[in-house]
Amino acid sequence: MLLIPVIPLDRIDEHVQCRICHTRYRIEVLSIPTSAAMQMALPAGTLAAVTIMLRAGDPASRAARSRAIDIVQAAGLIGYDDAALTADLAGADGRRLANAESLARLAIQLTMPAPEWFLADAVRVGLADGPLSDSERDAARQVAAHLGMSAARANGVIVMTEESAAAG
Repeated sequence: MLLIPVIPLDRIDEHVQCRICHTRYRIEVLSIPTSAAMQMALPAGTLAAVTIMLRAGDPASRAARSRAIDIVQAAGLIGYDDAALTADLAGADGRRLANAESLARLAIQLTMPAPEWFLADAVRVGLADGPLSDSERDAARQVAAHLGMSAARANGVIVMTEESAAAG
């Protein structure tokens, strides 16, 4: 009896191999964000959300701009200032797709209840200069949609944030 090993070549998946350690991984590993991409996701997503909210409301409002700058700085862009915000708002017209992509990359990393907290911060930018306008409310829903939140969940966060701001 002669034993010949048989390898089922029709069932071999694609793999990638590390050039350093020579470990092989399934090709799906390439869709996982790198640590550098993960570190960039929060500031980029935050910047996208605040520019969406400011453009929907009054981009010249000192209170809303101050709130937006504080939120962006807290997300990791320490030196972010009013001049940088002005430049980002000026370029926001052509950034709609980039904003959506930034928020989608961030959404992958957010676990419950982080999307709600993130949306509430964006809503607070709109509330900084008074009650939300219809366009600010729509902008908040747009941010929520890019984060993967349902319309009902987004509306709940928006209403609770408004009620909290009204209560002081």
